[in-house]
Order: sequence, then C-alpha cells, then structure tokens
Amino acid sequence: MAQTEKLYRIGTHREAMSTLARKLRLIDYFALAFGTMVGVGWLVLMDDWLGRSGPLGAILGFALGGVLLLPVGYVYGQWVQRLPDAAGEAAYVAQVFPPVVSYFTGWMMLLAYFIVCPWEAVAVGKLAAYIFPSLNSFELYRVAGQPVFLPRLLLGVALTVFLFVLLLGISANRGAAVNFHPAFRTTPFVSILLTLQIVPYFMTGFESVPKVAEEAYPGFRAIGFFRAIMMAVLVGAGFYVLAVAAVAYVAPWQGLIGKRFATAIAFEQALGARWPVRLIVIMALFGLFQCFNGNFVASSRLLFAYGRRRSIPPRFGEVHEKFQTPSVAILAIMAGTLAGLLLGDALLVPVTEVGSMASALGWFAACLSFWIVEKRVSMRVVTGLGIAVSLLLFLMKVLPAFPGHFSPAEWIACAVWIGLGIVLHVRR
Repeated sequence: MAQTEKLYRIGTHREAMSTLARKLRLIDYFALAFGTMVGVGWLVLMDDWLGRSGPLGAILGFALGGVLLLPVGYVYGQWVQRLPDAAGEAAYVAQVFPPVVSYFTGWMMLLAYFIVCPWEAVAVGKLAAYIFPSLNSFELYRVAGQPVFLPRLLLGVALTVFLFVLLLGISANRGAAVNFHPAFRTTPFVSILLTLQIVPYFMTGFESVPKVAEEAYPGFRAIGFFRAIMMAVLVGAGFYVLAVAAVAYVAPWQGLIGKRFATAIAFEQALGARWPVRLIVIMALFGLFQCFNGNFVASSRLLFAYGRRRSIPPRFGEVHEKFQTPSVAILAIMAGTLAGLLLGDALLVPVTEVGSMASALGWFAACLSFWIVEKRVSMRVVTGLGIAVSLLLFLMKVLPAFPGHFSPAEWIACAVWIGLGIVLHVRR
C-alpha cells in the first residue's frame, strides 16, 4: 500500500472517533512547547549542573545539545504536518514497524512527559520550603536518605520570562568574570559530555506539539507546527545557556556545589540580602505551573491516544461530552503524579537520568521511521543526522563505557515502567 494511502486511511479513521476541542494557534503551540521544556530545573538543580561540568562545560553542553536537536526537531515538524495524531511517536513508528514496537516506543515517550509531573510537584515543595522553612516539619518517612515532609507533600502543586530577565540583570550588575574559574569541572570533553547526557530531559518539550496537533484551530496552517517546534528548540537551549551563565557569573560556582538551592544562594550572596531572593523564588512558582501544565497536557493526550487506539484499556480514550477533553486520561495522570509525590526529594536527580533516556529513545524511533518513509535525498540527510544524534544521546545513558551511565536503581525504574506497560497492554 502506498504511504499516502496509509496516512489517509489512518487520518480518516481517527476523525471517525471521538475528537477533542480545536482551539490552539501558533502562539499556543510555542507556549506549550517552551513551557513543557523550561520549568525550574535551572533553579533547583543548578548545583548538579555546575558540579558535573563546571560553568563553561554546562554552557557548551546545553548549547551543543540545542544545535544537535535541530535535525530532530525538523523531523518532528515534518511528521506532524503529514500525520497530526495525538499518539505522536507511536503513530509515526506504526507506519513502518510492528504494533508492539509502536506501542513501547510511545510508552517510553509517555514516561518522559509523565515523569516531569511529580518532579515539578516535588520541586515546588523545595522552593516553598526555601521561602518558608517551617514547611520542613512533620517528617513522615525517608526515601534514599531524603526526608519527606507532610507540609511539602500536601503543597505538591505545580510557574518565567520576567523572573529570568530580572536574574540576568542582577548577574550583569553584581557579577564578575573571575567567578567562572575554573571553567570546567574536569576535562573539557568529559564536562561537556556529562551535561549533554541530561540535555534530552531538560529539552524534552518541543515534541509535545504533535500530541495536541488534533486540537489546532480550524484553518490553522500545518507549517505552524514546524515553526513552533523549531522556535522552542532554539529559545529553550538559549534559556538554559543564559541561566547557567548568570549564576556562574554572579558568584564563585565551586562554593555552590552541594547547596540545596544553589541559584538562590548565588543571588543572595551577590545582593547581600535574603528578601529579594524570596521574592524571586515566589515568582519562580509560576514557572513550575507552566512546566507542569505543559507536561501534564502532553502525557494525558498521549495516554488518551493509546486508549483510543485500544493499545490499553479503551476507557482511557474517552472524551468528556461537555468540555471535549480526555477526562479519564487526565484523572489517570493526576493519580500517577500524586503517587510520585510520595518519593519526595529522592526523585529529582534520578528522574533526570531516566527521562533523558526515554526522550532520546522516542526521538530515535521517530527519526528512523521518517528516514524509512521519506525518499528524498535532502530530507534523508537531515533525518540521518537526527538518527545519529538521538542514538548517541540514548547510548550515553545505557552503555557503561560512558561516564554518567544508568545506575542499578535507574534500570529498576525503567523495568517497572515497562512492566506496567505490559500489564496495561495485555488487559486491553
């Protein structure tokens, strides 16, 4: 069967099923992609970034990651124009691979989105506890040595342009270039590599556009999907580069390693007062809402698409009669997020590693599928670059030869997620 005929039949079949509300425009797609990508990792995990790479290593790692992801973004921009399906990677892979490959590709990508939701919910607890230390009371239990406090657990909510500009201004006014020294934590190559490994997690978001492609405003031009994706990749990478530069410039970075909230500490040292930092952190809560919302939308739509395709119990594919939203999928993601909150602070850094692998795997599958479908040489060349980049990012997490590869705990987390996918797929 010709590829165009296959795509047409799939599209016709999809429209015959339950449909979602169609209200999104170009600015909405860009806001979703950027918001899904940029949350508060730059506030909560800055000490980890500087500790693994040093300031210049982290800056070059994010900059290089943004450039390398351009061909991957290009492939997604092409795919969504041809096949605007909420199943995203699962729908793309289904064009050329068996159903089981399609299912588990999408299932791993769902992990990349969903895992951010409890991450952001835990992160907002860290932010709030920094502002109001009394929240660090009523310890319930510990996970991996990290206490889980009742007030922060209950606070698990989901929160950045104005805040970011403010921090850059303070850094430029109070900082000094000498704070960058030494520029790398270890050798330049290893320093850049260690940041490049986590780029997939923190840059995940541009591919959220296909997950809501079915909700485009009537008359929306398909090229708008492509533009939103590419803008999100470039702006997102630039955001992270400037965030690291601002923090490293404003205070000696080696003194920030191991600090619970390195970004705030750096600006507190530069300003010589605590109240401005508290104000900044309160505003950062809005960045959390932004990132939480984006990943929550993307994961709920992907789960909805799976239910609609009957890859998992079909009830997940139900649409609310009044609001035209995937109500059952939304409730399921909410329940999973609340369960993830129970892990507390121990969730933050390991989630970064697992999410990076899941994202890179999904990107690789989407690029490989497009390379098989597309016959034009020029587009195959760009797609080939996307395949190479995403495969490298994936291998850097799973091969022991690379520094910063998966730990046993992270392999266990992946196995648990795959096991859950098997159970749902069998029970469909």
